[in-house]
Amino acid sequence: MEKKSEINGHAMAGSASTDRIVEKSAQKSFREKLLEFLRKNLLVITTVSGVLVGVGLGMMVRNMSLTKAQMTYFAFPGEMLLRMLKMIILPLVVCSLISGAASLDTRSLGKLGGIAVAYFLVTTLIASGIGVTLAFIIKPGVGAGALNTNNLGLESVSSNKETTDSFLDLARNLFPANLVAAAFRSVSANVPIGTDTDGMNILGLVLFAMVFGVALRKLGEEGEELIRFFNAFNEATMVLVSWIMWYVPIGIMFLVGSKIVEMEDVVLLVTSLGKYIFASILGHIIHGGIVLPLIYFGFTRKNPFSFLSGLITPFTTAFATCSSSATLPSMIKCVEENNGVDKRISRFILPIGATVNMDGAAIFQCIAAVFIAQLNNAELNAGQIFTILVTATASSVGAAGIPAGGIITIAIILEAIGLPTNDLSLMLAVDWIVDRTTTVVNVEGDALGAGILHHINQQEMKKRHHQEEELAEVRVEAVANAQAEEETSPLVTHQTKALEATPEAIESVL
Repeated sequence: MEKKSEINGHAMAGSASTDRIVEKSAQKSFREKLLEFLRKNLLVITTVSGVLVGVGLGMMVRNMSLTKAQMTYFAFPGEMLLRMLKMIILPLVVCSLISGAASLDTRSLGKLGGIAVAYFLVTTLIASGIGVTLAFIIKPGVGAGALNTNNLGLESVSSNKETTDSFLDLARNLFPANLVAAAFRSVSANVPIGTDTDGMNILGLVLFAMVFGVALRKLGEEGEELIRFFNAFNEATMVLVSWIMWYVPIGIMFLVGSKIVEMEDVVLLVTSLGKYIFASILGHIIHGGIVLPLIYFGFTRKNPFSFLSGLITPFTTAFATCSSSATLPSMIKCVEENNGVDKRISRFILPIGATVNMDGAAIFQCIAAVFIAQLNNAELNAGQIFTILVTATASSVGAAGIPAGGIITIAIILEAIGLPTNDLSLMLAVDWIVDRTTTVVNVEGDALGAGILHHINQQEMKKRHHQEEELAEVRVEAVANAQAEEETSPLVTHQTKALEATPEAIESVL
């Protein structure tokens, strides 16, 4: 009997040629799958390759004894990447938060916001706890009493800023006096009166954008046009982000390479501060590799590592740029496209997380504070340890926006527990190493927070949908029962007949 085969849905007589066509199409589909996989993961592959090539390039160029001007030229492509990413931060944060806050109803916004704040606080507090515990177990400062800034040829860093002033600055930054100025200036006080310093006041912009989005929602139809404008602005910004992402591998290669070329005496630094570096990176591995994935799994009952595998590009960007804010554009793009997180959730929570959620920073700040206490042979009592935990958790909120911003936060912690700030330059000397894993953990906390909120939101929607279905069923049953009663009840039948017999009675009632 003649074999039949189907091509494009049409039955055709089977033959050797048609079988070959089918085989070819199967082979083609495998090739297509491979090409599709490469196309999807091309950015990840090139970004990771950029880091590896950058390390090799840096090692080669390091032996060439470049002048300062030549080093600047070598670092230029990397500098351009940082400038591009920083350029996109302002429109991205403001527009995504306004459209995110405006797209959620006030009840959902309040609930999700409350869960987000609780998540950020709890994870940062756990991170601070890990940092203090590791510092007391590893004791990075014990036996390093002879080490000081002069041994390493470093300039001393001092801070005459009171702890109270730091928290007042936090409040001042939340409410900027001038929104335009907030785009490039933040408040910092060396005296109780706040003075403006260079650096975007992202905290004030985040708060304004959220409140403005809620206000637009409250306007109803009048606010719809402006919401549509910000939604369109946001989408256009994401298109720009997708273009910038293709320059990331080149920029990262030169960023990493130039950092390796700039390194002074790495061996001396690592041998002197090796235990401090080890404690900080171990803290980041524990928090980022165990604690945060466990929290994600506890909420969602899903594999956290499959979620994180879609975020290799933002993690590589975080590692190379050492900036949570600069990683934000790629993080939003990958969380939405690779992990399917709702746009309303990601564009609402990730800009806030990039500003206030600093788990990695809390770990290294706590380790640094205990390290400096051990360096100065100061015994920390329970009250001082508690102060370190609370101050690190609270002050990490305002630690975003400037390079080595965490160092200033350590000064706040040291002032709070009454320790000298002269040894801060030791932290600054190795900050470029520790800051890389710090930023990766910071952005990982934001991403997993977005994943948890997305899951909670999905559950709420399912529950609401189920309740609506049940209500619809109840209504259908009620209507069916009412109709059955009308048809069968002798009382209703009797009344209907009586009314039909006396139309005058109906008129008098009306």
